[in-house]
Amino acid sequence: MTKLTRRSMLGAMGAAAAASVLSAIPAWAADRSIRHFWWGNPERDKRTFAVIDVFQKANPAIEVSGETIGWGDYWTKMATQTAGRNMADLVQMDYRFLFEYVRRGALLPLDEHIGKSLMIADFDQGPLEGGKVDGKLYALNIGSNSQVMVYNTRVFQEAGIDADLINWTWDDFAKACETITAKTNGAVKGSDDLSLMIETFESWVRQNGREFYDADGKVTATVDDVASYWQFWADLREKGAVRDADKTVILDPPIAESGIAVGDTAMSHYWSNQLVGIQAVAKDKIGAAMVPHKAGGKPGQFIKPSMFMSLSRDAKDTDAAMAYMNAWVNDPETTGILGLERGIPCSPKVRAALAPNLTEVEKMSVDYFEAIQSKVGPLPLPAPKGAGEVRDAFMRVGTDVVLGNAKAADAATAFIEEAQSIVERAQ
Repeated sequence: MTKLTRRSMLGAMGAAAAASVLSAIPAWAADRSIRHFWWGNPERDKRTFAVIDVFQKANPAIEVSGETIGWGDYWTKMATQTAGRNMADLVQMDYRFLFEYVRRGALLPLDEHIGKSLMIADFDQGPLEGGKVDGKLYALNIGSNSQVMVYNTRVFQEAGIDADLINWTWDDFAKACETITAKTNGAVKGSDDLSLMIETFESWVRQNGREFYDADGKVTATVDDVASYWQFWADLREKGAVRDADKTVILDPPIAESGIAVGDTAMSHYWSNQLVGIQAVAKDKIGAAMVPHKAGGKPGQFIKPSMFMSLSRDAKDTDAAMAYMNAWVNDPETTGILGLERGIPCSPKVRAALAPNLTEVEKMSVDYFEAIQSKVGPLPLPAPKGAGEVRDAFMRVGTDVVLGNAKAADAATAFIEEAQSIVERAQ
């Protein structure tokens, strides 16, 4: 078996010599080092380590240490490092937690570096605004995205599913789940059971005309919102049309273990920047559908910065860190390796350079992004401090519903009470 190293991964991707942006960086002493921490998957990790190699080839005096872990464990480790004042120099940041980490004093503003070591004058202003807190830029957008229902195109075709997957409703979704399960004699369930996915639930709340949190950080989702959501999935479970409970209660499973990847479900909810990674591990060709709409409801989806790169307050060599950050969004070789895996770049020059070389799944990602523009709602306010704990509570309480230990209505009451208590305590 061939050992896959960062260097061999770079070679496999056909990387060339370091490009102009990196070569313009001055030489430094040989004892400089920075750490980069991100949540990943096999495809993202492969590309990121390849970028690290490109940067180090152009800047041999700087050692870059890459640290990666899955989404489910990332925020636990991030919280531990923050409390221990041992954060990586550069951290991958999510819009959901941006305000929380700024309020903790864990991130440094980037404004003083703009136009000096961080060249972003031509970037789309909307995506840049998403990284600002109190008027200062704390997080650099490294891709925009939206929610997506990923589906198995072969299974859909064989089951005769012909719904309009941009404009379909939850009723259409439920019917598709039942049809697929019946047509395959249960070998492929219609969908992963998304009972414990708060990201899908938040779209459900918005379709009901509310945000999960208001401008003051209080929970405005209602017991009825939660109960109706959990009951929707309970009904599909009873019909055997979604993935089994024993798989559902495995929280934040790796993409490679998802129903879409292993082939035992036909649909699941992700973010559009994950399409590349999902296709890399899926057995069949995937497609992209919107999160089903509520008939007569408000738009549930939104376009958001898929993820950011932020400078931590524990960074010891900010010049080296900023040179690395700048390369991520400007260097042609680096952006060519990254492609669209982390989302749609907010640099027009980068998008133009990538267009001729997009893979089939990357083109699908761009086409999907364009198709949903008029179907989405506004970007919600960042979640308040304590949002991570609320997410944990949603999964924990919802697990009792999935396992049949609690009714949806009773569990919904318990969750809303706990969520309100969490955010009030966290303020």
